[in-house]
Amino acid sequence: MKNITIAHSPDADDVFMYYSIKFGWIGLDDVNFSNISKDIQTLNEDALRGIHDIVAISFALFPLIRNEYAPIRTAVSFGYGYGPKLIKKKGAKLKRAFKVALSGKHTTNAMLFKIAYPDAKIVYMNFLQIEDAVKNGEVDAGVLIHESILTFDDTLEVEREVWDIWLELAQDNLPLPLGGMAIRRSLPLNRAISYEKVLTKAVKVAREHKHRLSSMLLERDLVRIDAKTLDKYLELYANDKSVAMDKQQYNAVDKLFEIGYNHGFYDAPIKIEDYLIPIEYEDLRNS
Repeated sequence: MKNITIAHSPDADDVFMYYSIKFGWIGLDDVNFSNISKDIQTLNEDALRGIHDIVAISFALFPLIRNEYAPIRTAVSFGYGYGPKLIKKKGAKLKRAFKVALSGKHTTNAMLFKIAYPDAKIVYMNFLQIEDAVKNGEVDAGVLIHESILTFDDTLEVEREVWDIWLELAQDNLPLPLGGMAIRRSLPLNRAISYEKVLTKAVKVAREHKHRLSSMLLERDLVRIDAKTLDKYLELYANDKSVAMDKQQYNAVDKLFEIGYNHGFYDAPIKIEDYLIPIEYEDLRNS
């Protein structure tokens, strides 16, 4: 048996998209898939060090790991008119150099935030700590991600949507690329193709059996939110467009990379489709 580790975040959409493998609904006869759950910035840092076989990453990180990892076409999260939120205490006025909490240096929201607010004083912390840091005055504001965008305290208010920053920078009505998966390039190509197929099928099956899988996750306390919020959240970030990337999504990721390159975050302009696993290899190999 081959042992393959899939590292993902503990937020509900990642858990949902992975757990049809964990529950044994999808798999490969000769592979033992195991999972590990870490916050997104830790996953980004792990990817920079090449630790995991398959790892969830922020799309903004990919140009920095393109030589070691390939992007996977499935288990992707995009915002369609929504995304992370910059929040503050109700009625507060933010100064030009306000202190802000972000969920990690290499997250998509961090890159877009830095471009929009170059004078802000940034503090990085686990995404689960950001809301409390704003409430107790440790920071003036914070960018909420994951389920927090639906559940934050009513003493707080939205200063700005990261979606609006994205629209201004992209100059196009493209979806906001947030997170995806990457696979180690050192894996044999035929194996990498089969692993991507398993993940794609896992997300597809999760969507087809959304209510059953959601119930199982809730019963086992594998998600941090209630049933109603879970249902709403999954329709945002683990929806039918998460199964396989489409042309509009590729264009959106390319635009993100273009913005990052133009603002000095990357050393070269790249296109995501140039780095995908060449799945046509399987047909050529079997022909």
